[in-house]
Order: sequence, then C-alpha cells, then structure tokens
Amino acid sequence: QVQLVESGGGLVQPGGSLSLSCVASGSTFNINIMGWYRQAPGTQRELVAIITLSGTTRYADSVKGRVTISRDLSKRTVTLQMNSLKPEDTAVYFCHAESFQGVHYWGQGTQVTISS
Repeated sequence: QVQLVESGGGLVQPGGSLSLSCVASGSTFNINIMGWYRQAPGTQRELVAIITLSGTTRYADSVKGRVTISRDLSKRTVTLQMNSLKPEDTAVYFCHAESFQGVHYWGQGTQVTISS
C-alpha cells in the first residue's frame, strides 16, 4: 500500500504562483509514475502532469509552459510548481501514484482557488 499526502493549496490571485507537494509513504519502492490531477466542480477529474521514475514528464495542454512537475526520489515527494495561474485553474488537486503492477493510489486532495 502507498499513502499520499498533499500540501500547498490555497487562494492565489490571477497571475500568481503556487507550489503543491505530495509525500508518499508505505510501499514507495513499487511506485513507477507519480503525478497530479485536478477536478473542478461539475467536471471530471483530469490530468495536470505526470512524471515517471526515469524522469519523463507529460503535461496537459492547458498547463504547458506554466507548470513544472518534479520528483525527489530520496524524499519520496513530487512537486507541482504552477505559475501564471488563471481562474480556470481553480480545482481540487489530487496527488496520484501508479505502481509497476498498475495499482493506482490517490491523495485526499488539496483545494486551489484562483481569484482576485
């Protein structure tokens, strides 16, 4: 089992920046992919960014150029640096991990609100 705990959400003005962190615990040796998803009210959960064990990244088109995902294997953390934030970035952001066996794990989510 893998447990994921997010931190760093909050209220930010448009154009601002925010960094989200996720710490993994448990059977972290089994984790291949880590990433972030988000879900706004009335919408489906969508991918924001993922990073593999080898460091390969993938971003949603809506955040490319504004968001950077990074991973610290020694600290078992994945970080999402978000810049030039827009009101449409408002959502609950969920940390995600996928094991080599294809098992998915989710954090409890952290609220990000972009508003003036």
